[in-house]
Amino acid sequence: MAGRHQAILLFGAPGVGKGTQGMLLGHIPGYCHLATGDMFRSLDKESPLGQQFLEYSSRGELVPDELTIQLWQQYVQQLIDEGKYNPQFDLLVLDGLPRSVNQAEVLRDYADVLAVIHLDAPDIEEMVERMKRRAIQQNRHDDADETVIRRRFQVFDRDTAPVLQQYDPSIVYRVNAVGSPARVLLDVLQITVPVSESHYANPLANA
Repeated sequence: MAGRHQAILLFGAPGVGKGTQGMLLGHIPGYCHLATGDMFRSLDKESPLGQQFLEYSSRGELVPDELTIQLWQQYVQQLIDEGKYNPQFDLLVLDGLPRSVNQAEVLRDYADVLAVIHLDAPDIEEMVERMKRRAIQQNRHDDADETVIRRRFQVFDRDTAPVLQQYDPSIVYRVNAVGSPARVLLDVLQITVPVSESHYANPLANA
């Protein structure tokens, strides 16, 4: 595994649009989007790791920290090996990690978090409906059960919300997640562009 990574965290409750914003950022040169949800869903469901993931996700529970970090390390190295992520030039956009205080503590050994983008949408009922629609559109059966969805919000409040307190308030930015993806992206870029430019030189600036 490479050295320390320069990272931006997309933080927020289920359904706020972390995946959408991460995907959009990931298409911009200089950003590499890493979604732990995609990472887990890419597992072979018949493998031991895949079975462990299904066991937790089907209940709306978090995957254990040790397993999550192990898979994350392997996934980052795979992105590097495939040429999809270059730590010397790219900001790592983390979507879905850390999801617990312990994960945040472990992550400090591998990454410098430069900014936390807190996507905020206070209407939980709207988020529940958004997740149900997404489950139908994307054939994501793990999001189709409203009981499981509401369980995820409970788990978020219990385990993930405290993660925000692990970071200096000066690098935590609240972004209103209610609105079109383009509007939210505009607000996100106003935060991330200065962060990126302060750490990585524009390779085209002197072309």
